[in-house]
Amino acid sequence: MAENNIPQKGEVGNENLPAENPDLQNKIDTYAAVGFQDPHEVTRKDKTLISTIVIIIMVVLALALVGFLSIKQPPETVQGQGEATEIRVSGKLPGRVAAIYVEEGQKVKAGDTLVHITSQFADAQLDEARAMEEVARATNRKVDAGTRPQVVNAAREIWMQARAASDIAEKTWRRMETLYGKGVVSAQKRDEAKAAYDAAKAGEQAARSSYELAQAGAQSEDRNAAAAMVNVAKSSVKKVDAILEDQYLTAPFDGEIVVIYPNVSELIATGAPVVTLQKDDHWAVFNVREFLLKDIREGSVIRVRIPALDVETDMKVFYIKDLGTYANWQATKATGDYDARTFQIKARPEKPIENFRPGMSVIYLGVKEK
Repeated sequence: MAENNIPQKGEVGNENLPAENPDLQNKIDTYAAVGFQDPHEVTRKDKTLISTIVIIIMVVLALALVGFLSIKQPPETVQGQGEATEIRVSGKLPGRVAAIYVEEGQKVKAGDTLVHITSQFADAQLDEARAMEEVARATNRKVDAGTRPQVVNAAREIWMQARAASDIAEKTWRRMETLYGKGVVSAQKRDEAKAAYDAAKAGEQAARSSYELAQAGAQSEDRNAAAAMVNVAKSSVKKVDAILEDQYLTAPFDGEIVVIYPNVSELIATGAPVVTLQKDDHWAVFNVREFLLKDIREGSVIRVRIPALDVETDMKVFYIKDLGTYANWQATKATGDYDARTFQIKARPEKPIENFRPGMSVIYLGVKEK
């Protein structure tokens, strides 16, 4: 350890070392060879290194500050999406799906048949209504022929027939009423049974009146009653025909089949959707803050980009409406700022865009200058 403190030649305090001492000089050279350094020299190197690091850090901070001040914030991106008119095709006829003539994704024209629905119950109602109409017409002809025993007997038979039909309709309605109370059938079927009962009851009353008038003689009242019976029967036929019109559902406009809900042989209720039809009238919808509306109004032409198609195009604004007030909206702000409302904007392309589909992203670029 004592040897580590042997001064080297040339250091302060060793000026008087004899230069001709070979042993001491050898020891000095040996320590220098193994890395022994002057403590003062080490301190100077450390200071130089620290100074260099400090200068580098200051330069980096200066460059970062200049870069932060020179970088501009990118403009706010307003993103919307494509939309289109969609309707769910449904009908008045409850029944079973007999056939589906279209597929999802298929293009259809207005008036094309989409689905065939069958209902044995509705068919039976139509047969009954037509039979009642024929009976009413026959009764009317007999009344016009004059009061004869055959007319009286026929009127009575019609009354009995109408009475039986009324009894059956009443029983059917009461069964439907009970099943409706238990939640087995829908209100629509209960109402249809009640309507059938009311019609049958009215038919019974009219038939009874016809019979009584036939007994009293063929008068003007007899002719009016017979004619009324014919009208009632016609109305019953029209009512059932109106329901059966929906056994073939057709496309109300040109478009694309998006969704088919039932499968063949499944039962559907009144008003249940069968298919969803998408109209080819695509547009874009944006939700923007109110400070972006200074240059946008109905009729404005805006420039947009559709990333999925890599297309830039013009769209015309046709709808602007606010989306309502948020629950935490306040009239004043302690910070001096204000709550910006959100508005919904809809714009339609000025010309059709190929492959533009609902759900695609649409980027708002700005209002087109006139």
